[in-house]
Amino acid sequence: MTKRKVGDILSVTSLLPAIISVIFFFLKRGPDFDIYFAIAVFSILSLIGIIFAVISLFISRKRIFGWFGLIANVLVLIFAYLLQLAMGIGEP
Repeated sequence: MTKRKVGDILSVTSLLPAIISVIFFFLKRGPDFDIYFAIAVFSILSLIGIIFAVISLFISRKRIFGWFGLIANVLVLIFAYLLQLAMGIGEP
């Protein structure tokens, strides 16, 4: 497998953690769900997606999927941070 092909695969797979995070958010919401587990899942998935996106930006020539993956995963990480901040403010 060539270096360029690996970069193309990584650029497409960098979008998957962001999509999985959105699906996880809509499936596992409710008052009885552990929010700290969700924050951990969002953070881990977005960090994996950011790593894939950065590697694909260095390797691949098709950079549009890498940029979309990077932006989507950074937005998920910001969402997780704001959720963590809200949980810290909301608790007595």
